[in-house]
Amino acid sequence: MHVTDERGRVRAEIARGIGIATNNIAEYTAAIAGLTCAAELGATDVLLRSDSKLLIEQLEGRFKVRNPNLRRLHLQVRRLAERFRHVGYEHVPRELNREADRLANAGVDEWLAAARATGSGSSGPPEPA
Repeated sequence: MHVTDERGRVRAEIARGIGIATNNIAEYTAAIAGLTCAAELGATDVLLRSDSKLLIEQLEGRFKVRNPNLRRLHLQVRRLAERFRHVGYEHVPRELNREADRLANAGVDEWLAAARATGSGSSGPPEPA
């Protein structure tokens, strides 16, 4: 994922594997990482863009969050969003989000390499900070 400033300049790039998890958990985990990074960089207004229609619809309150694991992550995103003056959410078609896919794949590759090297794995997503 990229964290950019208002001019579109990349301020941070995040490519992190989270282990074995669903796509929806991965999307929420990425949103948490992005909002955390934006807060650390001193952002006051944030536009969270994602190719996950479900994530955006849930964060905007149009879809309910029924899965208990997603509810926990959803609450964490909402709490992080409270740190900012304004947070907007935008769905981006996947074909226009190739750089985010590249970074996500790099994170998965890094996690798999580390898991092979140590002979370990993960049974789920990391616990929220």
